[in-house]
Amino acid sequence: MMKFRFRRQGNDPQREKIKQDLFAFNKTVEHGFPNQPSALAFDPKLRLMAIGTKSGAVKVYGAPGVEFTGLHKETATVTQMHFLPGQGRLLSLLDENSLHLWEINVRDGYSHLEECRSYILPGRPGFDSANTPASMTRVTVILLKESCDMACVGTEGGGVYFLDLPSMMLLENQSLFQDEIMQSVPDDYKCGKALGPVESLQEHPLSPDKILIGYSRGLVVLWDHSTRVVDSHFLGNQQLESLSWERSAKNFVSSHSDGGYMVWSTSSGSSMTYQPATSIIPYGPFPCKAINKILWRTSSAGSPFVLFSGGMPRASYGDRHCVTVLQEKTQVTLDFTSRVIDFFTVHSTAAEDEFDDPSALVVLLEEELVAIDLQTTGWPTIPSPYLAPLHSSAITCSYHISNVPAKLWERIIGAGEVQNPQQAHMKWPVNGGKSLAPEPIQKGLLLTGHEDGTVRFWDASGVSLKPLYKLNTAIIFHTDCEHNDSLTQPGEEEWPPFRKVGCFDPYSDDPRLGIQKISLCKYSGKLVVAGTAGQVLLMELNDDKSEHMINISTVDLLQDREGFTWKGHDRLAPKSGPVCFQPGFQPSILVQCMPPAAVTAVTLNAEWNLIAFGTSHGFGLFDYLRRSPVLARCTLHPNDSLAMEGPLSRVKSLKKSLRQSFRRIRKSRVSGKKRVAINSPTSKVQEANAHLAEQAGPHDVEVAPVQRRIEPRSADDSLSGVVRCLCFADTYLRDSAHHGPTMWAGTNSGSVYAYALEVPSQEKFSEHSVEAVLGKEIQLMHRAPVVSIAVLDGRGNPLPEPYEVSRDLAKAPDMQGSHSVLIASEEQFKVFMLPKVSAKTKFKLTAHEGCRVRKVALVNFVSASAEEYTENCLVCLTNLGDIHVFTIPGLRPQVRYDCIRKEDISGIASCVFTKAGQGFYLISPSEFERFSLSARFITEPVCAVETDRSHDCTQLSTPNSIQANGTHKLLPSSERSSLGEAQGALEDVQTALSSSGLDSPNSSADITLDTTGDITMEDVKDYLMSTDEAERNLKNMTEEDARTPGILIN
Repeated sequence: MMKFRFRRQGNDPQREKIKQDLFAFNKTVEHGFPNQPSALAFDPKLRLMAIGTKSGAVKVYGAPGVEFTGLHKETATVTQMHFLPGQGRLLSLLDENSLHLWEINVRDGYSHLEECRSYILPGRPGFDSANTPASMTRVTVILLKESCDMACVGTEGGGVYFLDLPSMMLLENQSLFQDEIMQSVPDDYKCGKALGPVESLQEHPLSPDKILIGYSRGLVVLWDHSTRVVDSHFLGNQQLESLSWERSAKNFVSSHSDGGYMVWSTSSGSSMTYQPATSIIPYGPFPCKAINKILWRTSSAGSPFVLFSGGMPRASYGDRHCVTVLQEKTQVTLDFTSRVIDFFTVHSTAAEDEFDDPSALVVLLEEELVAIDLQTTGWPTIPSPYLAPLHSSAITCSYHISNVPAKLWERIIGAGEVQNPQQAHMKWPVNGGKSLAPEPIQKGLLLTGHEDGTVRFWDASGVSLKPLYKLNTAIIFHTDCEHNDSLTQPGEEEWPPFRKVGCFDPYSDDPRLGIQKISLCKYSGKLVVAGTAGQVLLMELNDDKSEHMINISTVDLLQDREGFTWKGHDRLAPKSGPVCFQPGFQPSILVQCMPPAAVTAVTLNAEWNLIAFGTSHGFGLFDYLRRSPVLARCTLHPNDSLAMEGPLSRVKSLKKSLRQSFRRIRKSRVSGKKRVAINSPTSKVQEANAHLAEQAGPHDVEVAPVQRRIEPRSADDSLSGVVRCLCFADTYLRDSAHHGPTMWAGTNSGSVYAYALEVPSQEKFSEHSVEAVLGKEIQLMHRAPVVSIAVLDGRGNPLPEPYEVSRDLAKAPDMQGSHSVLIASEEQFKVFMLPKVSAKTKFKLTAHEGCRVRKVALVNFVSASAEEYTENCLVCLTNLGDIHVFTIPGLRPQVRYDCIRKEDISGIASCVFTKAGQGFYLISPSEFERFSLSARFITEPVCAVETDRSHDCTQLSTPNSIQANGTHKLLPSSERSSLGEAQGALEDVQTALSSSGLDSPNSSADITLDTTGDITMEDVKDYLMSTDEAERNLKNMTEEDARTPGILIN
């Protein structure tokens, strides 16, 4: 086989300089809630909070924008974390029994989180370490002395060890073992039983040398560390869970495994206390679960606060996840939907204050973080500025809008405020540190569609992903399980007094409600939301409450095609009569696709009042001003029986599977010898593809590029009619002299349909209806699914969005030069000239890399050194998790980055790009990883925390092992380029651009033209040109085929 390569030898240094100013890959920040949290800590002096996870991550949060992320070298669960108050130091314990000291240090004017030291407890001195179980020194509890110079470590063997801080050196001569305690315990209490593991260590509030030590068996002792003497014994007989001091140190409270707690007095002066002053089982008398943790906080207003987790009646409510807040006669059982990990109170810690006066309760749950205002009557929830549970209902799709207009932004915020009126008077209590990041120049919106039919709007402008507004589409349908608010409201006499708290709700009323596609026009406030049951909703932003009926229109995409019977789920039944809607996005039209299959593509053009939508059966066009369908096209192939079964009832018979498998084997053998015959135009248009790009699984393992050969896909496979992409464009489709509105649709089988639209002028919208005429029909030879379609103007730039030109928000497109259409399939990118649809250039990604395209976007990259210089590029993400950047329309490869693990199928499927060169993808069900491809626009935490340290810790980590904010490492301030200091940068760029045409970004000469296989030409049908013109084109094509294909692009 022959290969023709036209490539300029060597790299142009000027072009390389431009690329450095345009492109830079950084993973910058993680948005959302940490996956699988396992530990919690709070610094009351610095007002910082830390969360540890089961994967070994440490995340520190302060005021919005103040975030630090670190990762232990060991992939182990973080079981405990403790701040050294005021020092910016954090001690973490892993489940493999190692202790790690972290520091927030300042470098180049910014604070960074770094691991400083680690330590593992040795075996007990004097004992044979080989015969001593490792569990004897397994750490069960850690106490940091208020002086921050010592850590007390309790173990499973009952010993207490003391570590010097911050050196993490073991003070061997100060260790305390059980036998030393047992010497002072009464004989009748010993009973030949060990005391068990150390369950709790609490420092005496007034005497720092004294430590309250609680053992699992129930014994609590007050140990004087300076004299090494037990001052008092508290002989409990119930298994101990936790201890907490009362501020005056006259009492302490202990919680136990039977669901009760006891109050012990320390002011009696007796060295032996056999009975507590008070013993209570709050939810007795029936057997209750253990109270895992308890806190006692005094209040200047009167009775103290008692807060504890667990303690629920085992038989009735043993499966509930609760934290109880008790003050005198007021008791509330906070009922959460996920497991309680830990909690703390924000209260006064100053020595001169007489009372704790707790202001807030912060609870870390397995799936969310909840803060309660304890100063406001009713104890309302405090809205969180970050750590919102993105997965409160499973995310099904996402959509990003860049550069949101100020008016739309204010209206969305206003709707959100009406939806969630402020009840708590207290501001977010975790507000330490200071964000040094500049205010974002533009506002960015991230919209997430969810399984329960909601669309959530997030402020994605900065480091913190803040919830703004929630849209619920379920209220307009009758679902399988209607909401019953009475079930969630406690009755007057209900006990325990449950109160539902938090927003995590993983259960969907009806899977058909799931949101599949979203499209928003930021200038008109129009929103299109499409779901799993073929529902397409047009929403309009309204600042006032409204009650109205929804106009319903049904579009039959099968077009009376015979031989097909829908076997999937039914459509959602809309409610009859007027529906009440709160301020915000309110539905006005429901377009129901029939059959009610999941919507796979949707787009909106508010300037033309049109919505286009597609499913696995075809696509439709709807005029929402006249409320009438314009077009319905069926894309089903006769063999698309799988498309009729629906995603909720997809079952294939074994007999059919075997038959199809043998058919594929037979065809693959034939295709190696001769080109596959294409019998009819219908088979060219309607093709086969066995899977959607988003549903690609681990079985899609690609062989090496050298071994792989691209072959035409069979037209017998299922799901070939799935519509993958839709777009509107004002371009040349009829002829080169007249441009007009068009609509383009791409399918799973490599078919592209282009329609010429007759859209009446604004004045005649009400008089004339929109008409659609099929203009072109393109069949990609290898039948690869079409991922994206974009029309480029005469300069090779993407066409502006609706209203941008008419409102002077963007430059008018070049309508003088020849337009082109960029068609991106799973295997290659190809640019066709319009209106003749003649191939201009292409890049066959699969042939070179052995991968398939999953996500595609057109991005405008701005130079970091010269704001005036920009380039429009094609960005693509493949199934291998790497990102490629190409120039347009030349399709010259620029850079390639490894972004996502190829095994992370859900992460690849969830990726969404922004128009400024950033992106988001799910690294867990609850977290988005944010990354940047642009050297200019980087959204990352840049912050500072002022610490007060009496000692300096000698850093053991090397600069290369530093784990800073996110995974992006900040350059030193001397190297960080200032946008205003680049002298002559623009001149350098212009000089570089004036160099050889082979190195210009729009050049297509540097493309490898691979002719290893058959030279393929796309099948293009033109339904608009005359007979004479068709004959001339056919004659020209025949002459071209007779020539030597020197640089023919196949």
